[in-house]
Amino acid sequence: MELDTVFITLLLAVIFSWSAPHPFEYVQKSMNCTEAQKYCRENYSDLASIRNSADVNELMKSMNGASAVYGVWIGLIKTLRSEWKWSLGDPAFYTAPDSLYHNWASNQPNNAQYNCTYMSQDGLWFNADCNNQRSFICYNDSSKGFILVQQLMSWRSAQSFCRANHTDLSSVRNHSENQQIQQIMNTGGVTAAWIGLFRDSWEWTDKSKSSFRNWAPTEPNDIGGIENATVFLMSGGRKGEWEDWPCSAQFTFICQDQFILIKQNLSWSEALTYCRQNHVDLVSISSPQIEQRVMSVARTASTAAAWMGLHHFCGVNVWLWSRGDVVCYQNWAAGNGSGSHDCREQRVGAVLSAGDQRWLSLPPTLRLNFICSNSGP
Repeated sequence: MELDTVFITLLLAVIFSWSAPHPFEYVQKSMNCTEAQKYCRENYSDLASIRNSADVNELMKSMNGASAVYGVWIGLIKTLRSEWKWSLGDPAFYTAPDSLYHNWASNQPNNAQYNCTYMSQDGLWFNADCNNQRSFICYNDSSKGFILVQQLMSWRSAQSFCRANHTDLSSVRNHSENQQIQQIMNTGGVTAAWIGLFRDSWEWTDKSKSSFRNWAPTEPNDIGGIENATVFLMSGGRKGEWEDWPCSAQFTFICQDQFILIKQNLSWSEALTYCRQNHVDLVSISSPQIEQRVMSVARTASTAAAWMGLHHFCGVNVWLWSRGDVVCYQNWAAGNGSGSHDCREQRVGAVLSAGDQRWLSLPPTLRLNFICSNSGP
């Protein structure tokens, strides 16, 4: 029986229903933010980073109804750098150059204290006081379109409105989108409108590129000039919003798991690109201990197997991990991973989601779920 036929048979045999895991783990130990990060890095991957509103909801689920807790540490810390970022902070929304497009007017940005951006009717951008009242442009991911809202709001209020009613304040990823928004403004007779570009000095401890922020009103306020870490609120009317606190404060905290199952069906190369853009890499397995954690994640896949970072270097008949390491520890299914292959037929590796969960050697064009890693070697 051909390998592809075997795989299809396995695919049809997966009849179990699993709930998808969330990447967050609640740790019921009170620590300062430095101790919490050390604990997460030793036992998981890092303190939690948050990419979008869906992650906010997933994090709250990970608390298992612990509503009596005031708040928990997440991995957002204040740095000495101040950079321009988009409110729609999910890195998956951008390709490499998209988050770098700017169309500043001459001599803009011109004030280090003005941290929000509006577009003028001629399509040029200006930085301004975030408390100014302006119309604004929302982005709706369902319609893939821009929406002009002719209500006068501060930048933060406009952000909240867009998130509640659409997806977020608009990003402007290229000249074409800039022209689209300019035309919408001119049609609506609006001379200036907030867009989603803002400046701050906060970064995620795992170096995630997410610029998503969900600060509570008036936050961050840096009381005493020492509030350099972030608490995710878990009680009251501001549940899910964030406050800045001194790192020396004691809170329980949220870690993020090192391995994340992505329930999209992609080819191996597409999965590799996704993991490198949104996490660190496709997963590598170097020990039985790591394999047990990967197997636990793989069991929830909606496909019969999930891509790992394995690929076959046919010239010397050796298997490599995508980060460049030679495969030492291995757990191949019978007939997979050994012997020579026709070098015209590239092979890559996946882990079965059911049964003994051994590894398969498969064509990279198959479309499977895949497992990303949130940490480097």
